[in-house]
Amino acid sequence: MTAQIEYLQTRTLGSGLAAAQAARAGLEYATTRVSHPDPLRQWLPDGRPYTWRFADAEVEVRIVDESGKLDLNAADAASLASLMRAVGIEPDPADAVAAAIVDWRDSDDLTQPQGGAEDPQYAAAGLPWGAKDAPFETVAEVEQVLGMTPDIYARLVEHLTIHSGLPIPDPRFATSAVLASMGIDAEPVLADRERPPQPGDPSFVGAGSGTYSIDSRARLRDGRESVLRAVVRLGPSGVPGSAFTVMRWEEGASPR
Repeated sequence: MTAQIEYLQTRTLGSGLAAAQAARAGLEYATTRVSHPDPLRQWLPDGRPYTWRFADAEVEVRIVDESGKLDLNAADAASLASLMRAVGIEPDPADAVAAAIVDWRDSDDLTQPQGGAEDPQYAAAGLPWGAKDAPFETVAEVEQVLGMTPDIYARLVEHLTIHSGLPIPDPRFATSAVLASMGIDAEPVLADRERPPQPGDPSFVGAGSGTYSIDSRARLRDGRESVLRAVVRLGPSGVPGSAFTVMRWEEGASPR
């Protein structure tokens, strides 16, 4: 019985490791295809799915250019509030949290016309910190903004960035919620992205920020799955042999 248990444990661990490495391979391969000079071989960073086989694993990869997201350090309060309404947040809390985001990053101690939050408002709410008065260093930092809740954050996080530096997202790469917040009908845009690339489609080579969110999902024949989500910036890094710098890295596995 002990030998059988150890065998099953080893097989499970080995399968999980294989799936994780297949997902990692999908990310590595995506970084070469998104910057490929041949438009016919290039993978577009607009969230459309690409399937690929690595050894015995089926891998699905989605790439989103960070310039298609709303930048916490560059977007104005109106754009932030519009995005919140697009993901289902009521207008009043959307306006209040958007103003508080701007107050968090700006260097003055004046609240926004919509309300916002500086040090006195944080103290009144019983929070041991005040407005940072400096740019966001991570997207997760927005959870500390007064009025931000786990629900609002969960709805917003995939549409936010700190890497583009753009006050207005690039609609070529924008998510459905970001497109809606910009007044663009997202349905036909997303439907066009889901179809296979056709000859004559526009190439995005050299466009965008060069920083990408990559979602790589690997599934083995035995049903084992692994998911890798990362934000990477293409170009030389401090790690020998690496062609990109990791900005964020999350991975996990699901059982059979």
